[in-house]
Amino acid sequence: MTVEDPFAHLHDEGYAHVFDAGFVGHQTLIQCGGRAVQPLDTGWRLTLDLFDEGLRQRWYEDDECPPSQWAVPRDYEIEAGKEVSVPSCWNMLQPEWRYFEGAAWYTRILHSEHAPDGERLILQVGAAASSALVFLNGRFLGGHRGASTPFSIELTDALIPGPNRLQIMVENRRKRDGVPMHHFDWFNYGGLYREVSLMKLPAVFVRGVRIGLVPNSAGRRIFIEVEASDQTNEVATLHCSELWDHPLDIPLHAGNGRVEFAATPKLWSLATPKLYDIEVRLGRDVWTDRVGFREITTKGTQLFLNGEPLFLKGVCVHEDDVALGKVSTLEDTRRRIADIKALGANFMRLSHYPHHEQVARLCDEAGILLWAEVPVYWAIDFGNPSTLADAENQLLELIKRDCNRASIIMWGVGNENADTEARYRFMRHLAEAARTADPTRLITAACLIDRERFAIVDRLTEHLDVIGLNEYFGWYEPDMSGLKRLIANSSPDKPVIISETGADALAGHRGSGRVLFSEDWQASFYQQQWQIITATPWIVGLAAWILYDFRSERRQTGFQRGFNRKGLISEDKATRKQAFHALAEMFKSHR
Repeated sequence: MTVEDPFAHLHDEGYAHVFDAGFVGHQTLIQCGGRAVQPLDTGWRLTLDLFDEGLRQRWYEDDECPPSQWAVPRDYEIEAGKEVSVPSCWNMLQPEWRYFEGAAWYTRILHSEHAPDGERLILQVGAAASSALVFLNGRFLGGHRGASTPFSIELTDALIPGPNRLQIMVENRRKRDGVPMHHFDWFNYGGLYREVSLMKLPAVFVRGVRIGLVPNSAGRRIFIEVEASDQTNEVATLHCSELWDHPLDIPLHAGNGRVEFAATPKLWSLATPKLYDIEVRLGRDVWTDRVGFREITTKGTQLFLNGEPLFLKGVCVHEDDVALGKVSTLEDTRRRIADIKALGANFMRLSHYPHHEQVARLCDEAGILLWAEVPVYWAIDFGNPSTLADAENQLLELIKRDCNRASIIMWGVGNENADTEARYRFMRHLAEAARTADPTRLITAACLIDRERFAIVDRLTEHLDVIGLNEYFGWYEPDMSGLKRLIANSSPDKPVIISETGADALAGHRGSGRVLFSEDWQASFYQQQWQIITATPWIVGLAAWILYDFRSERRQTGFQRGFNRKGLISEDKATRKQAFHALAEMFKSHR
């Protein structure tokens, strides 16, 4: 008789490969579209799993009986986990978990009866840092890579009447072939840090909608694209009483349809961010949104919004909070926008990953322009096909989620990557993918400066609509002479944005002259930068680095102590430094 080795799991290093083929991406992502959802914010039990015992021992096959009645002992019990709410970052839940990097299991019970014929139940996860595997009643339903983009997984066929056990294994280990890679300049939070919910849908439903102005139509034609859940040939209808007095038909062919209509919407702008309520119906499904119509274009080295010249006065922002970690509450997002308005800015760069979708929705209402990007950051494994697939999927998930946000004018495909052959092919592919997915927005990247020639020589710029330049002359270099050389040596044929520049300052630290980490030097730094930037015709914007001080364990001087101190406001999000007031004065005086 063969006896099963009870320690076999200790020697099996292929325990995770069975899940490799079950990952979901942009193809299955469902836009919520104003539908009612059931929040799954309470009732979770969380167990940390540094050594991946959960996959080795198959914790998803949890026994229903109590431990005292187990046939053999095991190392996991749902009820022994810490009760947590979602969204949250596990780093903020217990002091000893602050630096935890590994896997953790979220488990909760869903109560369900038999679904009506044709009704479908979808799990919507706003973000899981950095990857996730989803199980229902011990059955693997799908996984996802990407810390900051949403994903959808259908639960319908795995549901049973009564209680159902939902488990999500989330893992945040930094990896050389990840996106981002294992070396980056922000805190590595882990967990289900955005909303998780259930959405009930009919048998055939609207998976996604994209709507906007037809390019070069003088604002008089609107296109709409509808993607259905299945390969149906039904007719969807578009409703917008402010623009049309009757529903408009959108014929679908194998589940997809695109139609153009004549219209004269009031254009969305910084001063008048007009939004329209639209509704798309397909059978029993109703999809809704609030959208603005505007056109962003370039000509030569200039940038235009609805045909009017545009100069971007802005700031970069991270998702980081001393109490909540990477969680962005509605209150926190509104405070961010209020600070942007107080600064006199019209533009935010959402660094360095997709931010919560409510940011763009609120910026639609507030009239603030956005650069949204994916974390192709520093030395990504550019020669690795799976890394490219991961980056492209995150980019397409971001575009699918936010394609109807008027505030977003640029998709960013990367940040500070050296111009190697492998990187050039990788980034060119991402730029082409973004342009194919959304030809109505501009493509950009934050590029490095050639330090030998002090010039813009990055080959990727050939594939960008707007060139982003990160430069810290006056901080990492002792003065502004390098910036002046860069400008003298460059003659770009397209618009340039200073996508990052800044200097560290510890709130309250003062000093006369170039005293590093002082508020006074940070303010003087921006005054000198602004004078040079605004005198250069081909520079059409500035994104100051950064709005708030944020955690970064790379930063360990006595002034920093685990924080990047380049914020215009300290990490308490209340104490405004001298540079905030200096930059606000310059922004408000510039027309």
